[in-house]
Amino acid sequence: MITAASMAAIAMSAQAQTLGTGLHPEDMDLTAKPGTDFYQYATGGWQKAHPLTDEYSRYGAFDELAENNNKQMQSIILEVTSKKHKAGTVEQKIASMYNCVMDSARLAKDGIKPIKADLKRIQKAKTLGQLRALEYELALNGVPSLFSLFIDADIKNSRQNLVYITQGGLTLGQKDYYLEQDEATANIREEYKKLIADQMQHCGYKEAQAREVAETVLRIETRIAKVSKSMTELRDNEANYHKMTIAQLKADYPGIDWTRLFAALGMQEIKELSVGQPEVIREVEQILAEESLEAQRQLVAWHLVDAAATCLDPKMEDRNFAFYGTVMSGKKEQRPRWKRAVSSVEGALGEALGQIYVKKYFPAEAKARMEQLVKNLQVALGERIDAQDWMSDETKRVAHEKLDAFLVKVGYPNQWKDYSNLPIGDCRWENVKACARWSMADMVERKLNKPVDHNEWYMTPQTVNAYYNPTTNEICFPAGILQPPFFDMQADDAFNYGAIGVVIGHEMTHGFDDQGAKFDKEGNLKQWWTTDDTRRFEERIDVMRQYHNNIVVLESEELHANGSFTLGENIADHGGLMISYQALQNATKNNPLPVKDGLTAAQRFFLAYAGVWGQNIRDEEIRKRVKSDPHQLGKWRVNGQMPHMDAWYEAFGITEQDPMYVKPEERVIVW
Repeated sequence: MITAASMAAIAMSAQAQTLGTGLHPEDMDLTAKPGTDFYQYATGGWQKAHPLTDEYSRYGAFDELAENNNKQMQSIILEVTSKKHKAGTVEQKIASMYNCVMDSARLAKDGIKPIKADLKRIQKAKTLGQLRALEYELALNGVPSLFSLFIDADIKNSRQNLVYITQGGLTLGQKDYYLEQDEATANIREEYKKLIADQMQHCGYKEAQAREVAETVLRIETRIAKVSKSMTELRDNEANYHKMTIAQLKADYPGIDWTRLFAALGMQEIKELSVGQPEVIREVEQILAEESLEAQRQLVAWHLVDAAATCLDPKMEDRNFAFYGTVMSGKKEQRPRWKRAVSSVEGALGEALGQIYVKKYFPAEAKARMEQLVKNLQVALGERIDAQDWMSDETKRVAHEKLDAFLVKVGYPNQWKDYSNLPIGDCRWENVKACARWSMADMVERKLNKPVDHNEWYMTPQTVNAYYNPTTNEICFPAGILQPPFFDMQADDAFNYGAIGVVIGHEMTHGFDDQGAKFDKEGNLKQWWTTDDTRRFEERIDVMRQYHNNIVVLESEELHANGSFTLGENIADHGGLMISYQALQNATKNNPLPVKDGLTAAQRFFLAYAGVWGQNIRDEEIRKRVKSDPHQLGKWRVNGQMPHMDAWYEAFGITEQDPMYVKPEERVIVW
């Protein structure tokens, strides 16, 4: 329990960081009570010290670290740009990519010139066949079409890659934006039409014609939205897998010219594929058959304009931001141009930058300590598996096999991408197109009809994030996240297990969450739980689902969290906390950590966890994330998890009188 004396000790510790704890006492709000609002208690000081600037719709510890990484990336890039480099070298490509974004005068002078020829070709297409050929050519250049296509591991034959065709065609991203009738969402649709009309007018369309384009686009995208699956439905891997031969595809969906599409993408040798959402592809067939040539020209033209808007005249970029940044997310100001330039370089040449980044900012001892942490967490997860009375011995045995088979990636890849065939010049839009073509060719060359490469990384080393990939049964922790507030070489185990330790446990738990548990140790979608284990597991996770369904995330609108959509991430947070706390007990069993600054090791563990999620956020961003983000909001990754942790009650002396108290029989009991 925190006493008045311990609070006084914390308050007196005014230095930026107390020795050995990794915590910043000034980040706390000691006027709040741990059992009333632990999130405010642990992060209220940080929130007050980091008010939202106009640039952000949400700003949290993740963003703070990403900002630091941005500056590190900029310093690397500026060092490269300060020298002359031979054409074709990776240094020349980094410099050219950065400079073409920074050259706002050139962008203003060129205006819409980079896309003008393609717009004319679209407008002059005299037949649907001619338009399709143009559309597929544009798709190769990175312009979205009415569905998505990519190559990745076959979820039922995980050692072999498979082509996936999935739903797409929604510029607003989620079907909810097209169908929900609340005032905020309806306003977004109206503003979307204004965006389309404004951008098309800027590209030379007359006002009446531009408004017609807006109506056409919204109408067609709404058709697709009506049959698209929700974000929750997309989490069901079995329901979104329909494998077939190329001959079956052409027979079942004859309304799309697959031969021409695959030829345009360099995928003539395709043998098998999966159609994720058949209803959407059938609706696309109907759209292509029923909509007039003019309507389809308007749609393709809009896709081109929207894709290129941030790469053209700064006025178009500003208009783009006014909708996607301000209306959709609540941001009031564009990111500085240098940050946009850094992002462009990272998007195009991420691993080239990463190679320099890890040499400069990621010490070998950090990698070694992190790898030891992962091993300790694996042991703890094994112990948690053994401790569960709801899991049968047979399922426990197979669960251990899966745990032992985890592929662990820390810091950076062993093999770096080769960008020698990627041409980068001085035109921003041409560079974006070149990157899209290179990425498609690279994916086809490495993956089409080929085995899965387990050395591939799905994040760059400088990324502030981590992931679990079920088809390779791997957990990955890039170098970018392995620094404070997640990982601190100068802090003791209480801090590191509470912060990065929970992140590690979180990613491990994804292998056993409501979807990850359906993949075996080889990464195949396969039932390996007994029927009774599955039933007992579902009963327990339903407690998590219902608990989060009842959370009101925006009181002014009575907007609730989506407990089904966020279920996998909430389970992973719960598992991460349970596993990492046990690992901390194991690591300090023979040498218990002392009280520091009036805080026990257990208290420091939970404060470190909460500190990772400190953030401020705008209402617009809350609405957006409830629709599109499978993670809970920062506040509820703390206050939604603590009430289900017995150790938290013990650490802070939480009783039935505290508002956050949940009866033991109503707590989530999974891991």
